[in-house]
Amino acid sequence: CIGLVKSIPTMLSVHAEQLNKTGFPTIHAVVLLEGTMNLTGEPQPLVEQLMMVKRMQRIPSPLFILEIWKACFVGLIESPEGTEELKWTAFTFLKIPQVLVKLKKYPQGEKDFTEDVNCAFEFLLKLTPLLDKADQRCNCDCTSLLFQECGKQGLLSEANMNNLIAKRTADREHAPRLKSPENANIQPNPGLILRAEPTVTNILKTMDSDHSKTPEGLLGVLGHMLSGKSLDLLLAAAAATGKLKVFARNLSTKAASVRALLFDISFLMLCHVAQTYGSEVILSEAGPPGEVPFFETWMQTCMPEEGKILNPDHPCFRPDSTKVESLVALLNNSSEMKLVQMKWQEACLSISAAILEILNAWENGVLTFESVQKITDNIKGKVCSMAVCAVAWLVAHVRMLGLDEREKSLQMIRQLATPLYAENTLQFYSERVVIMSSILEHMCADVLQQTAANIKFSATGVVTMPYWNFLPAKKPIKEVLMGVFSKVLEKGWVDSRSIHIFDTLLHMGGVYWFCNNLVKELLKETRKEHAMRAVELLYSIFCLDMQQLTLTLLGHILPNLLTDSSKWHMLMDPPGKALLTVVCFLHDQSNRP
Repeated sequence: CIGLVKSIPTMLSVHAEQLNKTGFPTIHAVVLLEGTMNLTGEPQPLVEQLMMVKRMQRIPSPLFILEIWKACFVGLIESPEGTEELKWTAFTFLKIPQVLVKLKKYPQGEKDFTEDVNCAFEFLLKLTPLLDKADQRCNCDCTSLLFQECGKQGLLSEANMNNLIAKRTADREHAPRLKSPENANIQPNPGLILRAEPTVTNILKTMDSDHSKTPEGLLGVLGHMLSGKSLDLLLAAAAATGKLKVFARNLSTKAASVRALLFDISFLMLCHVAQTYGSEVILSEAGPPGEVPFFETWMQTCMPEEGKILNPDHPCFRPDSTKVESLVALLNNSSEMKLVQMKWQEACLSISAAILEILNAWENGVLTFESVQKITDNIKGKVCSMAVCAVAWLVAHVRMLGLDEREKSLQMIRQLATPLYAENTLQFYSERVVIMSSILEHMCADVLQQTAANIKFSATGVVTMPYWNFLPAKKPIKEVLMGVFSKVLEKGWVDSRSIHIFDTLLHMGGVYWFCNNLVKELLKETRKEHAMRAVELLYSIFCLDMQQLTLTLLGHILPNLLTDSSKWHMLMDPPGKALLTVVCFLHDQSNRP
């Protein structure tokens, strides 16, 4: 027993050494947060934030750059398969090299920045398990592609680049080979992303041309973007290089087309962009009210999004009654939709009121199930965007109904979400249906959870909403927050899953609740090492909403702690000093232009 007591200082010192070897959690978390939630953001704010942390923590440049790359590889390895993996690949191979180009312009001391980059890569090559795991995940030699990209950007000299590639190639001879027959022919995402970047530029040039008389060329380009994962690849490359907003603006002008196929593809792509990268990407610059594109107006007033409650009786869902009547007659009487000279914007705005009339007729026995089935087939059979607009209204409508009133509305959603397999569908129908199903799944997620209904959407083989519904169903959110913070504190870094949980808790509990409980967790840490690690993690979590969380901490929580004598014991060193460090971090950040 005495021997065990005597060994405690040794155990503590060993544990302290382990804590000191975890790197720089703030840099790691800031990069991880940017890659997970802000791929479309401008690089300059990230550059300034990283430089501020580097200066305050006095991090040597090679270790600073190394930590950025470590965070990128961790994010890449743990990203869910599908769109999120492509976004992380674009972030790592396209955006971060641009960030380093901007960092190069800052004074770094006597040493040349390219030498710091080379030194960081030399350190990175020693992290063989991390690099091997990334190579296995991406099915290629990730670091060699990265060295080549950095060489193109002037971040590595040719001699250093070739030297690094040779070292990694030699290391990979001893790496485990996990290539299976299934993935041997799959093209690696990093190579696809690097090739997608110039393709985006060419597509933007094509979209800028005048296609009013001969739109077939543009239709061919947009149609082929829908095949496989081409759309997500190109959107990720556009997002990482700051071109996504231009792409969305060009699409918005095409969504005014009278041609059914061009309108439909543009509308579906814009919905997908809004759901994948946020509706802010779609919003145009402030201008005269009459010049707002149709899709932007529809998105803001009619499109269901997480945390957005729509009123099914809003004027946007109640257009001109004569147009609604003619649309109902067209849907009910025609064996198939007539596409020639149809005003698709009007049809999309009228479909919600038309669906209400059809639903009322069905509920009152005027229409049979078979008649409703024929109508929904007409809606989704040619132009998928009409089905999207119809489901958007139905989602808002179902939220307002009682439990016993929802059955027929949910049946209509189910019918509209089921692809129509027929020979007379328009070009690219199967590709458009895949995107439509993904859009509808996002739209219906909240209401399906609320109603416990089960609707099967067209399977794509990939989880379309990997970060949705993370919180345990019956656990208080305060317990969830404490548990997640405890886990990231133990690990020493914030992972992508934890970032999404923190973001959900911030929106559910509100800024004051979130900030207050995180500060309480910080003040529980009585060991210096854990307290200082908590400081770094807390700052990185605050990046979710830096402005509001900083104002809440400085304007409410800190004054309450300082003016209440019963809480002064909580401000003793080390937790009190740790909180002061957080305040200094945030104050420095808020004073930056």
